[in-house]
Amino acid sequence: MLELEHGFRVVDVHARVEPDEERRPRPGLGDPEQLEREMHQAGVVRAVVYPNAREGSYLKANNAVARMSVGRPLVAFARIRGGREPGSSAGSRLRNLTSRGDEDQTTPEDIEQYAYDDRFYGFKLHPAKDGLPTEPVLARLADVSLPVLVHGGEEVPPLSLADELLSYDVPVILSHFGAHPLRVELMDEAIALLDDHDRLYLDTSVVRYRDPLERAIREHPDRVLFGSGAPHTHPNVAVMEILTLDVPEDAMKKVFSNNAGRVVDPLAPRQF
Repeated sequence: MLELEHGFRVVDVHARVEPDEERRPRPGLGDPEQLEREMHQAGVVRAVVYPNAREGSYLKANNAVARMSVGRPLVAFARIRGGREPGSSAGSRLRNLTSRGDEDQTTPEDIEQYAYDDRFYGFKLHPAKDGLPTEPVLARLADVSLPVLVHGGEEVPPLSLADELLSYDVPVILSHFGAHPLRVELMDEAIALLDDHDRLYLDTSVVRYRDPLERAIREHPDRVLFGSGAPHTHPNVAVMEILTLDVPEDAMKKVFSNNAGRVVDPLAPRQF
């Protein structure tokens, strides 16, 4: 794919890598070397990365992603596993009340270790696959105040995530406008939440639709962050989707770089 030509500094808050080559479903998918090449083609200077889903603890995968990020324009987020099942049904509530936890769940002590390890700059949470954090873990996330990249989708819609997470003083980046896979009504729900939650941000990964993208950027230009969704989407494609929006250039600069630099420290322009 040809290199894009544009005059913007671009950083990406949503990319995934797979540290175990045997777990990649096909050659190149989740490969950090390929991601770095694709970022260069798209003019992306840095990207947040995290490991793919797996059974058991994420400790080894997180450490592997952190090692892979050294010497590359990658910023490692630690993936965390929750101790509560998403959902408001009576069955979900009962299972959450009776759950005793297990050794694979992320603990408050784990959060503190990741937060003060200079290889990690935030956390990744996929509630539908990994569960929701317990209250002690959420309280520790608020204490360390690092951003949490949260998968948003129909399994756990934006209003449910707001009830679970946004009462804590944690910077939350809600992926896919909270609407995977392409649920426009959930995009509207997520955009509306920006009015009342100052530490909520939306990332553009795999949003696709122009109207909600343009609406969110026009109404909340400081709260929308570029995310490619790599490796499922080539960064070139994701960048082009933003470049073709009908929004002011200043707002586009915020989406591509400035907003993310305020939320994720290593994504800010380096000062010399």
